[in-house]
Amino acid sequence: MNYTGILVEYEGTHYYGWQSQSLGNSVQQEIETALEHSYGTRIVVFGSGRTDAGVHARGQVFHINIPDGASTIPVDKIPIALNTRLPKAIRIRKAHVVEPSFHARFSARSREYVYRIAKQNSVFERHFSWTPDLPYDSSLFSQCIRIFGGQHDFTSISKHNPSIDSYVCTVEYCDVEENEEHLIVRIRADRFVYGMCRSIIGMAMFAARKKIAIQDVCSILDSGQRSGLAPLAPACGLILNRVRYPNGIFDEESFY
Repeated sequence: MNYTGILVEYEGTHYYGWQSQSLGNSVQQEIETALEHSYGTRIVVFGSGRTDAGVHARGQVFHINIPDGASTIPVDKIPIALNTRLPKAIRIRKAHVVEPSFHARFSARSREYVYRIAKQNSVFERHFSWTPDLPYDSSLFSQCIRIFGGQHDFTSISKHNPSIDSYVCTVEYCDVEENEEHLIVRIRADRFVYGMCRSIIGMAMFAARKKIAIQDVCSILDSGQRSGLAPLAPACGLILNRVRYPNGIFDEESFY
C-alpha cells in the first residue's frame, strides 16, 4: 500500500460542494473518477474537510491509499496524471508521500479560510467575491469580525449537524485586511462547524449595516442557542485557503 497526500485547488461555482452526494456532481467525485482512470482501480479520497456548494479552495488537502497491484505513478507525476483527466476547474497542485498514520482530516492542526468582499461590481470578481448591494460601514464590519477570535461555542451561528457533539472551536486568527479593491477576511481555527465562516461574515455585515448592535452580536454568540439571526454570506466569496499539519506537509507552497 502506498500512502499519498495531495494538495488541490478548485473553483466550486458549478459543484455541489466537496463531498460526494446524490444531489449533483462534487469535487470529490471528479477526483475519484480521475484516480480510477489513472490507477485502473477504485481509490477512495479522504479530504481534510467539506466545503459547501459554490465554495472554492486554494489549499484543500486529501489523502489516498494506493493498493498494491495498482498502476504505478511516480509521486511527482501524480499532478500531471490527474490534471489531464480533471476538468479545468480542478487542479492538483502537488503530491507527497506520507506516513500510513497520516489522515487529511484528523491529522490537521488548523484550517484557514479567506473571504473576499469586492468594493465594486466586476464581471471578473463575481465568481470569487461578494459585492454587497447595500451600503455598509467597513469599520463596523472589521470591529465585528474581531469578536469571533478566541474560543467560542459557535452553536448560535452554525448549521445544525447531528453527527457532531461539540460546536466549540478555537479561532486563532480572525481579522480583516483591506486594500483598494477588497476587504479580505482571514479566519484560522483548529476546526470549523457547518456554516460557521459564512455566518461570521453575514453577522458582521448585518452589524455593518446597523441592523444589529455589536454588543448584541456578542450576546448571540455567547448564548449557545440558534437564534435564526445569523444570515449566511454568499458562498462565492469563500475560499478554503490552507490546511496545516504537524509534519509540515505543503508548508512550502504559496497560498492566498
